[in-house]
Parts: sequence; structure tokens; C-alpha cells
Amino acid sequence: QVQLVESGGGLVQAGGSLRLSCVGSGGSFSTYHMGWFRQTPGKEREFLAAIKWSGAYTIYADSVKGRFTISRDNAKNTVYLQMNSLKPEDTAVYYCAADKVYLGSVPRSDSAAYDYWGQGTQVTVSS
Repeated sequence: QVQLVESGGGLVQAGGSLRLSCVGSGGSFSTYHMGWFRQTPGKEREFLAAIKWSGAYTIYADSVKGRFTISRDNAKNTVYLQMNSLKPEDTAVYYCAADKVYLGSVPRSDSAAYDYWGQGTQVTVSS
């Protein structure tokens, strides 16, 4: 069982930046691909970015490509989401998630593929 705890959310003006962190415990962090998602009321959870267990491969949603950067530090059991040039439409609850690695697997954008989820952190971007 892996527990994930996000932090770093808050209120920021449009054009500003935030860095979200997600710390994992209770399992071997480096045996999971990690992903970031977000959700607003009444909408489905939206994929943002994912990173391979080694950090060597990343994927992004088109909506955040070039603005958001995912990274990880396995020594700290932490995955990050650097968010730049924030827009009001980025306002949402942001979640990190863990996808157990198996032979030949790569990070995925499908939320159903993820085994464990954090509780979420609120990001609000004012115009």
C-alpha cells in the first residue's frame, strides 16, 4: 500500500508559477510510474503529465505542454509538478497518482491505470 500526500497548492495570479510536490510512503517509490491529474467540479479527472519510474521518460497533455514540467527525486520519494504561466482555467484540485511498474511498461495517461492516489491539493489562479 502506497500513501501519497500532495502539497504546494494555493492562490496565484494569472501568469504566475507554483510547484506542487507529492511525497510517497509505504512502498518502493521507484517501482512506480507517477502521474499528475486535476479535476474541477462536474468534470472528469484530467490527465496532465506522467513520468517513468527512472525519470527518463515523460508525457504531457497538450493543454499543459510547454508550461508544466514533471520531475521526480526517488531518493526523496517525491514527484514534482512545476507549473508556469498559469491561467484561470488551471484552477482545480490537483492529484498525484502511482502506477505500478511491470516489465516493459511506460507511463500512461489513463487514470484507470493508476493504483494509488493522493488526497489532492487546491490550485486557484485569479485573473
